[in-house]
Amino acid sequence: MLFVVTITYVAPIEDIEKSTEDHRAYLRKLKTAGRLVASGPFVPRNGGMLLIDAESREQLDYLLRGDPFNQRTLATYEIKQWNPVIGAELFTPPKPQA
Repeated sequence: MLFVVTITYVAPIEDIEKSTEDHRAYLRKLKTAGRLVASGPFVPRNGGMLLIDAESREQLDYLLRGDPFNQRTLATYEIKQWNPVIGAELFTPPKPQA
């Protein structure tokens, strides 16, 4: 299942910047594990977005609990399950040819 996670900062940007490298290091681990599809900050920088592939909402919640922004109460998260239609091939691994 794909989930769009919108992150909204609730702390001063100075506090966000102090935790950004920890946040990105955590996201790199999710990317390596095959869970994070894409991520990045908004412009202007008042939050960001994650596209996460998780087996369930419960697994997604577990993954987000590990985010330093969440652990340090620097941000809130809005979560929506997403079903891509046009362009879905960008998010579906190709099937092996027989």
